[in-house]
Amino acid sequence: MELSRRRIVQMLAGWGLSPMVGRLPAAAVQPEPGGELGVPLFEEVPSSKSGIAWVHTNAMSPERYLPETLPPGVAFLDYDNDGWMDIYLVNTGPCDFYKPTKPTPNALYRNNRDGTFTDVTDKAGVPGGTFGMGVAAGDYDNDGFPDLFITAYGRCTLYHNQGDGTFRDVTDKAGLACPGWTTSAVWFDYDNDGRLDLFVCSFVNYGPESRLACGDNHLGRHYYCIPRAFKPTHSFLFHNNGDGTFTDVTRGTEIERALGKALGVVATDINNDRRLDLFVANDTVQNFLFVNRGNNRWDEVALAAGVAYSENGDARSGMGVDAADFDQDGWQDLFVSNIDQQMYSLYRNDHDESFSDVARANDVAQATRLMSGWGLKFFDFDNDGFTDLFLANGHPDDMVERYTLSVKYKEPLLLFRQYGGRLHDISAQAGPIFHKDFAARGLAIGDYNNDGRIDVLVGNNGGAPLLLRNNAGAGNHWLGLKLVGRHCNRDAVGARIIWSAGGLKWSRLKTGGGSYLSSHDPREVLGLGPARKVDWVEIHWPLPSSRVERFVDLPLNRYVTLVEGEGHAN
Repeated sequence: MELSRRRIVQMLAGWGLSPMVGRLPAAAVQPEPGGELGVPLFEEVPSSKSGIAWVHTNAMSPERYLPETLPPGVAFLDYDNDGWMDIYLVNTGPCDFYKPTKPTPNALYRNNRDGTFTDVTDKAGVPGGTFGMGVAAGDYDNDGFPDLFITAYGRCTLYHNQGDGTFRDVTDKAGLACPGWTTSAVWFDYDNDGRLDLFVCSFVNYGPESRLACGDNHLGRHYYCIPRAFKPTHSFLFHNNGDGTFTDVTRGTEIERALGKALGVVATDINNDRRLDLFVANDTVQNFLFVNRGNNRWDEVALAAGVAYSENGDARSGMGVDAADFDQDGWQDLFVSNIDQQMYSLYRNDHDESFSDVARANDVAQATRLMSGWGLKFFDFDNDGFTDLFLANGHPDDMVERYTLSVKYKEPLLLFRQYGGRLHDISAQAGPIFHKDFAARGLAIGDYNNDGRIDVLVGNNGGAPLLLRNNAGAGNHWLGLKLVGRHCNRDAVGARIIWSAGGLKWSRLKTGGGSYLSSHDPREVLGLGPARKVDWVEIHWPLPSSRVERFVDLPLNRYVTLVEGEGHAN
């Protein structure tokens, strides 16, 4: 007999148990319809309707230079502070091996609030101009406007948002040019001083002097080298000085000593000590887990934590990462995507700075065995209160289909819905877009039409971006939060959110970064399921604030702003 959630809560109360979502008996929680009858859960918005005409240039050449395979990153951000998510897209540009014959700019699209976007790149002054990789948006100077950091093969770029619809390149003044080849980056406050610092992933040592040609394949054509052929590098940690400048504080830390080939990073708190840690995905070498011990002391514990290698002890091709309290036990779990034949990993937090890979106990391992994953994100796509998962895939080698029948260059997106305490692969039933194939790379999530259903933006290597409108969660309610820190960092990265509705209680940590080369809508959408009332929402603001605020009488199905210390919603 199928049990309703209300009946489950009544049973739990009768047993004297706390009705946390993650504690519900697995057999009792049943899947519910995700959307309206006949409507796909995610629906492609064509450029003819969105107005997004930009196309990524991957600079693919007969010589097969490795940087051609990695981008692009994408971002949702509200650059003009009008309450609607805008879009930023990263392109390639001139470098030591690529001289485009016409401009290949990045693109900033302003949200017109009617489902369409307008290209404002030139007006805003954010064209890029380097061989771009990824983007990280964050309000590093706490002025209320998100700034943009662009990683690249070559010089990075920091665009300061001037609050009038324009940006200014302040890279040199800030000290953030960054040498070499950088990939993902994350804004987070590692020292809890109320200002966002910056971690920047560095890939391999690759340049005119160190570049390798891996020769011809049996087709008589150059092929992309496996990153194993190149020397690893250390990533960078920059401290925000509070005056528009940053100091490289990498030297002397385990971040400097840990030489890797970093592609993805997420800032999260794995041990609940209120200091943000870093999980870094590396390609062909072990992953890193940097635990923040305070005073810029970092312990790299990935091997002891069980997240460095595969279960067989092999280094994999880590690309995208994310963190969330997947099982609602109050501890952050981790996810990392890899290349085909390696399977992706879902790491359950064991509460002692170690993790167990539970990908096989979910549908993840089986569904990803022949996939190569890049952008990914944990989020509650249907607002039922459970954490789901979206994956963007695509093989890095455009000639892979010449060598094998089981792996393709362009691959499908994957959608996993959580119910019964497990992630279930529902891609086949989620809509036509999941039956198409893409050379997907970066992935960002954000609610571009403000309907409370979190949408998805995917960057495709050498192609147009993919904007997916979320149609799921029919009948479920939600509450959207914009958190504004006063004593803590203004973006409130590191805040813990706890909420109650319909007799159930959930919690979430506002992490930094995640996915691959991409940046997300900074707002939080709290899924309420069928509950018609929010009992309360509690915000544990990040340090240096020690403030805990509880909010009641909050509305359903709309966004509100919660400002630290004000005690009421705006």
